[in-house]
Amino acid sequence: MDNNNVIYDERQVGLNAFFNKIYALVGMGILLSAAVAWITITFFLNNLIALFSNSMTIWILMIGMLVLMIPMNSAARRNSPAALPLYLLFAAVWGFVLSITLLAFTQTAVTAAFISSAAVFFGMSAVGRITKRDLSGMRKALTGALIGLIVAMLLNVFIFHGGFMQLVISVIGVLIFAAFTAYDNNRIKQVYNQLNGQVGEGWAVAMAFSLYLDFINLFMFLLQIFGGGGASRR
Repeated sequence: MDNNNVIYDERQVGLNAFFNKIYALVGMGILLSAAVAWITITFFLNNLIALFSNSMTIWILMIGMLVLMIPMNSAARRNSPAALPLYLLFAAVWGFVLSITLLAFTQTAVTAAFISSAAVFFGMSAVGRITKRDLSGMRKALTGALIGLIVAMLLNVFIFHGGFMQLVISVIGVLIFAAFTAYDNNRIKQVYNQLNGQVGEGWAVAMAFSLYLDFINLFMFLLQIFGGGGASRR
């Protein structure tokens, strides 16, 4: 057998193992978030409503999660053992935040959003993984689009107050994070090749965290679409 073919096969096996490890971590994060949300709604509903009756609570939790991202990413880049626990802590906190959001939507809307987000996520993951093109050139455009989306979301909260603007933002959000999903999967290949397969646990956590955020954002924007901006289950 040609030596080049042997090297290619070994590299492909290693890359597949790297992808498997990353997706196991993504699944772990999503399941943890879902479990925390379900437990909170099922057993602590009254406490949840009382806690979030203060509008500052959600802002404190959101800021806390943003702050938590800094040491988590740093630990991942340094291949620190702390990366995985910090990632799981983020997923658990997000599950708690998610619990109050889910109360505003019907079970049908939540189910439809989850199935749709899974379909978009795995479809775009396949695109990013299979394509032979280097999608790293998309980074600047996607970052700019994300900043624009955040600005639009803030304007919607303080000026437009939902309605048609929310639907437009949600559709654009789905498109942006679908593109991010393809980009992040393609980036996994690029990082693996650039490091000649010498990727530690930290890199797996960092990549899993990016894909976890892609899925969560797809789910949240699709939930807004299927829920009509938040049709209450009451």
